Amino acid sequence: MLRKIKNKVLNYLFKQFELYQKKKEHQRDQNIISQFKKTGKGFTIGKDYTIMNPQYIEIGDNFIAGERFRIEAWENYGDDNFTPSIKIGKNVIFNTDIHIGCINYIEIGDNCLFASRIYITDHHHGEPTIEMLKLAPKDRPLISKGSVIIEENVWIGEGVAIMPNVTIGKNSIIATNAVVTKDIPPNCVVAGVPATVIKIIK
Repeated sequence: MLRKIKNKVLNYLFKQFELYQKKKEHQRDQNIISQFKKTGKGFTIGKDYTIMNPQYIEIGDNFIAGERFRIEAWENYGDDNFTPSIKIGKNVIFNTDIHIGCINYIEIGDNCLFASRIYITDHHHGEPTIEMLKLAPKDRPLISKGSVIIEENVWIGEGVAIMPNVTIGKNSIIATNAVVTKDIPPNCVVAGVPATVIKIIK
């Protein structure tokens, strides 16, 4: 009898703790949402996220991001100031360990799906010149050679890196561990380092 009562009490306490955790997570999500430039309906984000300057970030309906989501809109670095803009469309899903860094412009279209451990950037530290090598990497200025545009219905595989000044056409598939350094046409599969077209979908 005592054992049954003890189990009921433990179950009750466990459920109360779960409700408390869910309430905290909901309040946290509402606090995040209020800081973005724009958000749509339906917003889910996992634990241990990093969001830098959400006032430069727009997010569409039905957004899902897994744990350790990291999105950075840099408005200054060293002596330089930037006006970054990140736009994410509707029905976009990010798995775990995503890193997006922007000083210029990054746009992700509707219905895109991202696996884990993906890096998307529109900039890098310095240029590969003798003058820049005299500076420690952290002291080199952030430089963007162009924006990143990922059009709608794109599937990005595990471990992909997407570099500056790149447009990925709609319906394309980026294979695991590819490094995208140039424009990708619509309706194709790309793979490799650097990424090249291995199949056109007809």
